[in-house]
Amino acid sequence: MSQPRTIRFDGWVLRMDSGELAKDDRKIRLQDQPLQLLEELLRQPGELVTREQLIARLWPKGVVDFDTGLNSAVRKLRIALQDDVETPRYIETVPRKGYRFIGTIEPTRLPAAY
Repeated sequence: MSQPRTIRFDGWVLRMDSGELAKDDRKIRLQDQPLQLLEELLRQPGELVTREQLIARLWPKGVVDFDTGLNSAVRKLRIALQDDVETPRYIETVPRKGYRFIGTIEPTRLPAAY
């Protein structure tokens, strides 16, 4: 049986199967778009993920006003992470280009029996 896919960063635990983000006693279930956004940023830590890449991931069939939608998804994710746009700990904005994950991803641990 496979274990649920989890990503750990700076004390946070993201459970991809349920969309649950947890730290200490705080648990949040992310909506689909902020979850996909976070997953995309975590795939390329420290690297620029362009607005175009994120829009293609979040709206593969296109939408009329994707800029507002992307800004809203980023805002919801920042609220969940208690991250501040002026002094970011996790999501850095690269003006007019995209976003960068700047937190520290913890290495995946193998089961003890491995």
